[in-house]
Formats: sequence, C-alpha cells, structure tokens
Amino acid sequence: MAIQPIRLFGDPVLRQRAEEVTTFDKELRQLVKDLEETMLAAPGGGLAAPQLGVSLRVFTYHADDEIGHLVNPVLDLSDECQEGDEGCLSFPGIVADTRRSLHVVARGFDMHGEPITISGSEYKARAIQHETDHLDGVLFIDRLDKAQRKLALKAVREAEWLGQGVPQVKVSPHATFGQAR
Repeated sequence: MAIQPIRLFGDPVLRQRAEEVTTFDKELRQLVKDLEETMLAAPGGGLAAPQLGVSLRVFTYHADDEIGHLVNPVLDLSDECQEGDEGCLSFPGIVADTRRSLHVVARGFDMHGEPITISGSEYKARAIQHETDHLDGVLFIDRLDKAQRKLALKAVREAEWLGQGVPQVKVSPHATFGQAR
C-alpha cells in the first residue's frame, strides 16, 4: 500500500468519464488499497480512482464509521434532497453548500468481482454520489447554483495550490493502469 498524490482541479483526468473495470485482479486490489490509504491519510470521506490519475470506475468511502469501496457503481437516488457543506480533496480548502439526494442505493462490485449493494443516507449518500460523479468527470462545483459556483471558482483562483494539478511523477505503480491519459 502507498499513499499517492491527489490530482487537483485543473488536471484533465478529473473531467474524463472513467472506464469500466473489466479485470478484477491483483492490480485492482492494489489500487483499492492505495485509494483507501490515501483517502484516510488526507483525510477525506471518499476518493475516486481519477483523483489518483487512474481512469477506472472505482472509489473508496469513509462514512458512518464504515470504510468501503465500490467498482462500476450504478446509483438509485431518492427524490428527497438534502443541502449541506461539501468539499473535495481535489479542491483543498473549498467548501460549498451542495444539493444532493438524501438517500442512495449503490450497486456494483467489490475488488474481487463479487456483486455488492451499499445504501446510505445523509453524509454517506453524499459521499457515494460525490465519488460516483468523479467517475463521470463531474465535479462538485458543477452541482452548485450559478452564484455559489462563481464564489467557489473565485476561491479556486485565489488558492495557493492552483496550477499544481498535474504532478510530474507517475502516480500508479500498476503497469496495467499506467499514467493518466
């Protein structure tokens, strides 16, 4: 396991739809471990593979005292919504009131290819939706209303980390995954 650098806003991999996982092998299990270790060290409530520069549909989450992961997620969202603070490890220090579904049922696979279903409400639902958005190239600022988005982007422009989104190092030790495209 190894803590990996997290890609920041501005890195093109964050805007790409990640590819479906078709091979459930040792490299995928290592990716899940790297995601989990990096997420916990950050610390964060979730982390998606594109945030490590790996364009695969995998994420980890840490919510409601549960640490888990999901591969190739498909979400069923409630019509009931919640508003609340949301941030992102790819936007250090930026937090905005974001609208999400209150409840979610997520279906997919574990790192061994076994089908799993995860359900959650409030914070856990928010984390699962946020990380699944990353897999579709959608960032939480895309979910903000026009005024909130303008304020968030202003904060990004003023952030010290702006322009540091593309590390000049290989972020995945997995030959199968390679570097971000």
